[in-house]
Amino acid sequence: IRNSQFGALRVKDAVVDRFQARAGARPSVDKQCPDIIINARLSKGKVHVSLDLSGQSLHRRAYRHKQGEAPLKENLACAMLLRAKWPAIAEAGGYLIDPMCGSATLLIEGFLMAADIAPGLLRKDDAWGFTRWLQFDEALWNTVLIEANSRKEIGFQACRERHLECRGYDNDWRVLRAAEENIERAGFAEWIRVSCKPIEAFTKPSHKRMAHGLLISNPPYGERLGEEKALEPVYQRLGQCLRDEFVGWQAAIITSNAKLAQYIGLRAQKKYQFWNGTIAAELLVFKVEPDFFYKTLKPLSTELSPWGKPQLRFETLSAGAQMVSNRLRKNQKQLRKWLNKTSVECYRLYDADLPEYAAAIDIYGDAVHVQEYAAPKTIDDNKAKKRLNDLLDAVTVTLELDSDDLFVKQRRQNKGKQQYEKQSQTQEGIEARSPLVVNEGPGQFYVDLWSYLDTGLFLDHRPVRQLIGSMSAGKQFLNLFCYTATATVYAALGGAAGSVSVDMSRTYLDWASNNFTKNNINPRRHQLIQQDCITWLTACRQGFDLIFLDPPSFSNSKRMSGVLDIQRDHGSLIRRCMDILNPNGTVIFSNNLRSFTLDTELTQQFAVADITQKTFDPDFQRSRKIHHCWLIQHNKAC
Repeated sequence: IRNSQFGALRVKDAVVDRFQARAGARPSVDKQCPDIIINARLSKGKVHVSLDLSGQSLHRRAYRHKQGEAPLKENLACAMLLRAKWPAIAEAGGYLIDPMCGSATLLIEGFLMAADIAPGLLRKDDAWGFTRWLQFDEALWNTVLIEANSRKEIGFQACRERHLECRGYDNDWRVLRAAEENIERAGFAEWIRVSCKPIEAFTKPSHKRMAHGLLISNPPYGERLGEEKALEPVYQRLGQCLRDEFVGWQAAIITSNAKLAQYIGLRAQKKYQFWNGTIAAELLVFKVEPDFFYKTLKPLSTELSPWGKPQLRFETLSAGAQMVSNRLRKNQKQLRKWLNKTSVECYRLYDADLPEYAAAIDIYGDAVHVQEYAAPKTIDDNKAKKRLNDLLDAVTVTLELDSDDLFVKQRRQNKGKQQYEKQSQTQEGIEARSPLVVNEGPGQFYVDLWSYLDTGLFLDHRPVRQLIGSMSAGKQFLNLFCYTATATVYAALGGAAGSVSVDMSRTYLDWASNNFTKNNINPRRHQLIQQDCITWLTACRQGFDLIFLDPPSFSNSKRMSGVLDIQRDHGSLIRRCMDILNPNGTVIFSNNLRSFTLDTELTQQFAVADITQKTFDPDFQRSRKIHHCWLIQHNKAC
């Protein structure tokens, strides 16, 4: 088993075969919402099989439909509040304040605790896996629900009698709009209030006396370029406010940056280790009393711009960052002549040229897209984080960037279709940034540098797209696994008489449609079809003069009837393409599986020419294993 998705498929086959043997019929299963989910875990030669009785992840409480840029999971927020002794503080009449509340997760979870409300009470019955289990005891469940609702009403009354208040502040009104909707959906607007206020203006509420309570927050950690220095004033302001206005309170701050935490100026009573997603973090719990104040505070960085951001210069970079900067300048110099000659504005500047700084750096006009390759497990997390920060500092200085023009993602191996799905850190429900429009050759294309791992334009395929454009005049063109159909745009602008582009993803076909509109391409002559390419190809009876076949290395999408493994299946795919290829036509076959080898029977059956080395522009000369490409024809004229 080389792939977890393939392993999952084998488990499914075993269950189906069991039903087939017992009942003589294959069960019908809703792939989006099955009655029962089976979990199988393979470890050290043993498979552990279990039924999922929880349904949706238990951290999902059903109140949060919208969130900010770096939200806490609800269960982590709950753990923080428990470690900070919030239930006891609330019972004693204390208040809850979050000066950087984001989408209000800490405030809502805090009120759930204070009011003795079961955290999953807002979830619908169909969200629980056990409700579709044959041994589900509905009467017992209804008894539990009645008790939980009764405790909720008693908790509401107790909070009214204690005059409980939970207050949140944030400097982003768009995030606060999401927070307000979440609070309203939970039904807690009577007790939780949020206001737009930056940390620089934050003070303790003065509308009533608040003698004691808990201040808790999840401030930014300084994960990206130069942010650590820029955040020093934020942490110091938070600490100063605690010292000046919150004596007698408890405080709890979660952060992954111990250096920034020093600027708070208080000694932590307790420290607890947590994982905030993939980030190793520490919850610092403070007793805000003079005995715990630092005698002297860590001085702030003096090298700040008028906007409060650090003035990065080559001289201030670390030795590693200077090394990366020098390599970037070297690469810029080597590519300058080619860039000026071709007017290319989207290109790869760096691709793990220095192994310890493993990332791909791509230029999209004025924006820079950095894909960090996940560090091996043998590399310490702190060391990997420092290397990334060094690389980002080098990019910022060398390319003279504003942080708004830098987009950073992490690329991991063996993630199957995940590279085509939205990134978890993308803001949901918040006003999104519009896609950029970039120029390449004769066309204009939309790219999205923040929502997906891939951007909508595979830069390494630039020469292949140019080849398609030069071969398309007067021809019928087929683009299989078309993604955002950039190759079809080249074909249409190259004079193709018509085209068909096929992909399973509605998202990417809508993206392709926008590319067509941007380039004034007639949708009547150039069709976009949403379907599994293998199924469509099997049923196709139309002939084509030029076919571009660029499948993924592996896919088992729910919309597919089977599994695609390109090493195993490429022969049948190519032969089917040859069946619908017109005489004197050409199939351009490409894939990105680095270990790929072409079936030798194909070279005996058709005229095959390996053009891989001709499909790399100067920006990809340093990494020639990124894709393979062949021209395939019916006769030896190839």
